[in-house]
Amino acid sequence: MLDALEVVTTVVVGLMVGVEFSVAFIMNRILDALPEDSSQAGHAHGGRMLGTLMPFWYIGSLVLSAIWAVAGWHHHGTGLVVTAAGLLIVSVVMSILLLVPINNRNRTWTPENRPADWKQQLQRWNRYHYIRVGVIIAAFTLLVAALG
Repeated sequence: MLDALEVVTTVVVGLMVGVEFSVAFIMNRILDALPEDSSQAGHAHGGRMLGTLMPFWYIGSLVLSAIWAVAGWHHHGTGLVVTAAGLLIVSVVMSILLLVPINNRNRTWTPENRPADWKQQLQRWNRYHYIRVGVIIAAFTLLVAALG
């Protein structure tokens, strides 16, 4: 049973990393290359869509990692899993304090009501997101290492 939990947790976190990496390094570049109104509308739509899904994915990843840490407490690699869970906590706290407030504003913007500094706000979100991607990549790496 522990083996299945380890694999499921690693796959769930790995998929989350892939989605967030794609947002940071692929989707945002595609959206930024569009004309200004389309770019902003695309970012708003992405904020609505992923802003609905990702909280469950982040919390679910954290819960699975915590269960793995508890269930495998006396097994090899538990320290790596605990550290990974700690990094996932950091990613959730970063999300709540830094990224979600910007995303909550962005998801309501239209070309008619967006603020003058909308691009600067999205750039700030991107900077925080790059850091968060690094944190979740580190967590994923630790979970993979704990499998061995």
